[in-house]
Amino acid sequence: MAEQKINEKFLCEIWKNRNFYKNLSTRNGEQIEIIDTGIENKELGGPDFKNARIKIGNITFLGDVEIDSFQTDWKMHGHYFNKKYNKVILHIYFASDGDKPFVFTKEGRKVQSISLESFLNKDINSTLHKAILSERKNRIYIMPCSETNNTIEEKIKLDFIYELGIKRFKKKCQNLVSRLKEIVYLKELNLREPIVRYELDENFYNRKFTNKDFSNPAVWQQLFYEAVFEALGYSKNKDIMRCLAEAVNIDFFNSIREKENLVNIIESALFNISGLMPDIYKLPDEETSEYAKHLAQYWSELKTKYDGRTFKPEQWHFFKLRPQNFPTIRIAGGARILYRILNQDLIGKLIKKVETNNDYRKLIGIFRNQIIVKGEGFWRKHFIFDQPAKKDINYFIGLSRADEIIINIILPFLAIYFEIFGNENRRQKIIKLYSQYYQVSENHLVEEVSSTLKINDAWKRSILYQGILDLYRNYCSRNKCLDCKIGDKIFS
Repeated sequence: MAEQKINEKFLCEIWKNRNFYKNLSTRNGEQIEIIDTGIENKELGGPDFKNARIKIGNITFLGDVEIDSFQTDWKMHGHYFNKKYNKVILHIYFASDGDKPFVFTKEGRKVQSISLESFLNKDINSTLHKAILSERKNRIYIMPCSETNNTIEEKIKLDFIYELGIKRFKKKCQNLVSRLKEIVYLKELNLREPIVRYELDENFYNRKFTNKDFSNPAVWQQLFYEAVFEALGYSKNKDIMRCLAEAVNIDFFNSIREKENLVNIIESALFNISGLMPDIYKLPDEETSEYAKHLAQYWSELKTKYDGRTFKPEQWHFFKLRPQNFPTIRIAGGARILYRILNQDLIGKLIKKVETNNDYRKLIGIFRNQIIVKGEGFWRKHFIFDQPAKKDINYFIGLSRADEIIINIILPFLAIYFEIFGNENRRQKIIKLYSQYYQVSENHLVEEVSSTLKINDAWKRSILYQGILDLYRNYCSRNKCLDCKIGDKIFS
């Protein structure tokens, strides 16, 4: 039994529902009383449950709980050197593959480590089945009208979702315009972000910007760069990816754009500033060591030009990510997008293609080709610095992620560009392209809501995909049924 691996998400369900056939206890016989299992940590990196309340022996502890498949996962997953795990009060695992009843946090505190295997019903399959059903139930996106919306015509549903898709697009445009104005204003004040903390004053909020204020290509490059990096971070690393793009800004890269081996130089800057660069003298194999030494050499020449913020390795999330989504791979992909911005006029190419091409299908293909990044160089064979990948990484940015970037960033970016410079026809062309785009991305929420609404594969059309996200997040999940045109017809 000790060799059996059980997915952590099912162990989390067992913990939440306290599906134990006898009381928990430590190896030395101290009783464990669960006062509060804690709040499941679904979004942030770190322990699986936050703010748990557990009595061990005669002492009640308030802190976090980490759940692993094996006891040795604590070390394998790097929890022992990650300060996010400093508040863990109980380490739980299923199978015991270690010989110690405790683990250590980064600050050196000893944490009780117990195996659930001894406390589960002898019919482990029955317990697992309950956990699987519980996890599945939690995953389903329940809509208040799920039993009754079949009385509403499909056209009414699709029209409202289409309307929400347009609304969501406009909101993205507004957010980009707000950030663009901020970039312009900070550049005029010569403020380095985020070294200097600032609050935008009334001069900013009262200012009437004109298209002349946005004539500097560098402000558009910075906006594009920040937005793409944030998208490459997904949910776990999007904030720090955006912060990285704000810190090592486009002006810094423009100052070195003429250098040879620019992609590797960009990688050197990003990996060193991000804090992900390892000690080059402790790397295991020759290929890794050679690559890292090149990055270190480039950085020794660059660092005198950089006076911005730097980051720490523990600020980045790797755990529970597919290796393809590791920040190392996303930075490698982002470095190549940066190269295209700096040396291949990526933004200018996108603008020109919209102006000269009226075939929407071809235009979509062109956009995809500009954003997809194939795997190459060192990172084609590595997910992290200190060990090779089991198989080659064919794409740093694949088709699915490229579609997400095009829909959520590039089309709104181009729409505000044409609006600011007074080209309404081009702006309308972008909105039409948005309405005709079919993305290959998949999203469980979107698929389940589509199924509940019985609108079949309509969600594959990007404007409806976006509208469904808006519908669920701003109406269904908030029980705003009477504000929803579908719910209003049903419940009124």
